[in-house]
Amino acid sequence: MTFLADEGVDRQIVERLRLDGHQVAYVAEMSPGITDEIVLMESRTSASLLITADKDFGELLFRQRRAWTGVTLMSDVSEKMSDGHV
Repeated sequence: MTFLADEGVDRQIVERLRLDGHQVAYVAEMSPGITDEIVLMESRTSASLLITADKDFGELLFRQRRAWTGVTLMSDVSEKMSDGHV
C-alpha cells in the first residue's frame, strides 16, 4: 500500500510503516510547509492514502467537497507508541 504522511505525523509512524514494507512519502522530508490543499492534491495524484493528524482536512474534504483517495486521521498515536501500546 502507498501512503502520503502529512508533516504533522510523527516520524515513528512513518518509519514503522516503511519497516513493514509500505511505500511512504513524508511531507516533512519532501516539502515542509506546503498547504493542506497541495498535500491533498499530491495524495490524489499519487493515489496514496493520506495519513494526517490535522483535523483541517475534514473542512477540505467534506464541507468543500474536494475529491480524495483516502484519508486516515491519527490522534494520540505517538504517545501510545512510546508507551508500547501500538
